[in-house]
Amino acid sequence: MTTYDDRASLTDLTTTAERVRGSVEGVIEGKPEVVRLSLTVLLAEGHLLIEDVPGVGKTMLAKALARSIDCSVRRIQFTPDLLPSDITGVSIFDQQRRDFEFKPGAIFAQIVIGDEINRASPKTQSALLESMEERQVTIDGQTYELPSPFMVVATQNPVEMEGTYPLPEAQRDRFMARVSIGYPGPEAELRMLDVHGGVSPLDDLQPVAHAHEIVKLIDAVRTVHVADTVRRYAVDLVAATRSHPDLRLGASPRATLHLLRAAKASAALSGREFALPDDVQALAVAVLAHRLLPTAQAQLNRRTAEQVVLEILRHTPVPAAAQPAPGGYFDQQPPGARRL
Repeated sequence: MTTYDDRASLTDLTTTAERVRGSVEGVIEGKPEVVRLSLTVLLAEGHLLIEDVPGVGKTMLAKALARSIDCSVRRIQFTPDLLPSDITGVSIFDQQRRDFEFKPGAIFAQIVIGDEINRASPKTQSALLESMEERQVTIDGQTYELPSPFMVVATQNPVEMEGTYPLPEAQRDRFMARVSIGYPGPEAELRMLDVHGGVSPLDDLQPVAHAHEIVKLIDAVRTVHVADTVRRYAVDLVAATRSHPDLRLGASPRATLHLLRAAKASAALSGREFALPDDVQALAVAVLAHRLLPTAQAQLNRRTAEQVVLEILRHTPVPAAAQPAPGGYFDQQPPGARRL
């Protein structure tokens, strides 16, 4: 395992991310953009929502990402009878000690896989709110910190599916990005039959990075420079969702923060120490669309939130190339930088 200094460099980041990417792509065939987005969310300290029809590999993507990192992993199968205490934990009275003892729930892990999250009741879903935003859990007046890194990777079926509950707005807003895997292409599906036909590739998947490496890579992402013009561009995109006539709920200030953090992680994955408007554009749909609520008229006209975000991208002026910071080097991509 690579030994890191106190702060990882972008070379360390791209090398480690390449290993994790290769590991996950060995399981998920023909979806490199989905794998890259998953890595982007991980390095941006966000949470990922994977939404699609059953059978396209939602849970497999979550498991592959979790098993590629040597860290604590817990899986929660969300069902209608799941209780909030099953997630957060519960205090149990110890007869010998004559005191209450806290038994941690499944949320106390570095990567938490929430399978079919929208099959649980809204009351149970709300048990994730504090942990996803504040990275802590409060039980009986006592606050417990969660480990680092901490990421929730949740899967959900479309709400039209039988036996599902729509995620509350506050819950959706805590997910940095939403991704749909989609059906594989014919060639990818043929390769899938060869690879998955006998045994699951998850059985042979070994960690290729350690949790402490990921923590230092997250610290490296925080140092990525974002010019004022790029910040303004992100703010303008989010502000446009709040006044669009086809939306009854626009994106929150948290969405702006998530968009900027994801852009910084995307730039780092590309080997750059500065974010560009291209990074913001590429992530706008994944970061913003799941937070928006179309009006009733827009729904009648079959206008989706994704279409609205794309329209906003077309009509919002793109700033000129970011200028380097004083005494910095943010005007061009470093030589030898690799793109995942």
